Amino acid sequence: MTNSREIQHDVNELFTQRWSPRAFNEKITIDQETLFQFFEAARWAPSAWNAQPWRFIYALKDTAYWDTLFTSLSEYNQSWAKRASALILVLSKKSFVVPGQENTVVLESHSFDTGAAWANFALQASLKGWYTHAIGGYDRSTLRQYLDIPEDYQLEAIIVVGQQGDKTVLAEGLQFKENPTIRHPVHHFVAEGQFTFNEVGE
Repeated sequence: MTNSREIQHDVNELFTQRWSPRAFNEKITIDQETLFQFFEAARWAPSAWNAQPWRFIYALKDTAYWDTLFTSLSEYNQSWAKRASALILVLSKKSFVVPGQENTVVLESHSFDTGAAWANFALQASLKGWYTHAIGGYDRSTLRQYLDIPEDYQLEAIIVVGQQGDKTVLAEGLQFKENPTIRHPVHHFVAEGQFTFNEVGE
């Protein structure tokens, strides 16, 4: 693996060492105690009104729940996620009750806040030597129906969790992708005081 990431400003290496592989070691399982350390990190993410809209439905490899999440994945994602140790469906609750009030209102930041929880989860996993890969290629409508998920919950992503494996377990077309990706420079997404982003031709 080649990590060609270079920082522009001084940050902890945790942020550049974390990445999303597809090659996992199918011989390694994860126990609930370890997995719940990642959920504990997600628990402490910031959220508007402290509404905490994130929800996680998990399935460990070789359990009765695994097939439900796994079969919802696209064929492409199944080809590599089959070697993972756990799959986790991430949901966000779209409404909440303002403290001190009775009526339910829309929580405009439900996805934003749940993204913060996912980031905490991923970073804690990385600290413990585990790898995560969040994917959007899965059948949301079928999974919603099968798991009886109310419409007030948005299906965000499925997180693949495991220990990194050798890239040779992947199809040849995926092997060349098995390296940390680079990022746009800071000036590409930060502007002072006004909208000055020019994204034509990206």
